[in-house]
Amino acid sequence: MCDTSYPPDLIKQILDVKGVEWLCDEIARDEDPVYVQKYLSNELTAYFGSETFTGKRILDFGCGCGASTMWLARQFPQSKVIGVELVDDLLSVAKARLKHYGYKNVEFFQSPNRDELPRNIGRFDLVILSAVYEHLLPDERQVVLKQLWSSVVENGSLFLNQTPNLAFPLELHTTMLPLINYAPDRLALWAARRFSRRIDPFESWQELLRKGIRGSTVSEITGILNDSSSDVILLEPSRNGFQDRVDLWFSTTNSSNLFTLKKISKIVLKGLYKLTALALVPDLALAYNKTSPSAK
Repeated sequence: MCDTSYPPDLIKQILDVKGVEWLCDEIARDEDPVYVQKYLSNELTAYFGSETFTGKRILDFGCGCGASTMWLARQFPQSKVIGVELVDDLLSVAKARLKHYGYKNVEFFQSPNRDELPRNIGRFDLVILSAVYEHLLPDERQVVLKQLWSSVVENGSLFLNQTPNLAFPLELHTTMLPLINYAPDRLALWAARRFSRRIDPFESWQELLRKGIRGSTVSEITGILNDSSSDVILLEPSRNGFQDRVDLWFSTTNSSNLFTLKKISKIVLKGLYKLTALALVPDLALAYNKTSPSAK
């Protein structure tokens, strides 16, 4: 059960699209301040000042049912926010949310396919992939990320968050299994089917990839972006008291029985980062700035 300010017709539409088991989760994505809002707020402001994108164009790629888009509309009321989504049913909920709030600075477009952006949507000062990248198949990542990067204006930025870190020893997104991130695909598939209670024993590797079993790494994402004519600058979170991506990961920790364990983990990960410069956090929250080669 959950409390909501949504009208009955919007609740019913979400129910029809997401099902009863995901109804409250989808509502919370928009209304719960410690869910999507907390991740986006903590992580974006760790890289950028709130004034950075005021009056600019922002793309929320893979916006789903529009929860992240609604937050961006509230956070940047003077900016134009474009939400792009492939699945028609999810897009219908996003549009219904927009109608409910009545925001004037939001517009939604549907992607023609999984590896192509809508035509004539223009270029952007900020492109966001929030809990999206891990659901792209390997060949799609190459194509989509390059297209998104080309849509970023000079001195604009690309921000990616809530993508599982493939270098982390626990696969926490799909299977909850240890060491599976380091296993070859066939062994990972066997282990997922055999040991994970969250996986149907008949699911294919393609289905698991679509669910996000293979997150990503900093080097993979940076490598794709570097294959372009512009310079790619990986930013470090340095605002609001943050020193590195370990601090940033810990900032999204909610008060719970796991808080002490996470605090100990933070100390260990901070030590590892100082020794190796490797931020071995469970999820990636990365920001890239785009500059011309002459500005290097």
